Amino acid sequence: MAKATFGAGCFWGVEAAFRQVTGVTSAAVGYLGGTLKNPTYHDVCTGKTGHAEVVQLEYDPSLVSYDELLNVFWSLHDPTTLNRQGPDVGTQYRSAIFFHNAEQEAVAKASKEKLQNSGRYKRDIVTEMTPASEFYRAEEYHQQYIEKRGQASCGLP
Repeated sequence: MAKATFGAGCFWGVEAAFRQVTGVTSAAVGYLGGTLKNPTYHDVCTGKTGHAEVVQLEYDPSLVSYDELLNVFWSLHDPTTLNRQGPDVGTQYRSAIFFHNAEQEAVAKASKEKLQNSGRYKRDIVTEMTPASEFYRAEEYHQQYIEKRGQASCGLP
């Protein structure tokens, strides 16, 4: 098994989408990339902790490649909007790839460059790419939110 971690705005819809991907064995929503240890949703929403709302996946590389996961990631949000996805605004909603090793970093950078050069977007892709730091699992009520409660209020394209 391997790990992948992505931030693409509100984590509820992103988690639900990745759970549908063959080869993804688990997905959890949480917070990554900030300075406060053990942040809560309330802490992250202040915009002062530096965390992004993320989905951390475990996947079977024999069934789905990291590049295929990146294709899903790119399709779930607008990577040209800085700190915003749909109605959600703030640094916690930034577009981000948190890579777990040098191979993921290289594949992510190549994927971003290919997408930027494709002409799909008129603006530059602003997706942050940084090494994965400590992942803090979000409160239980956020896990599988859409499956438990129906469509989320946060917007996905």
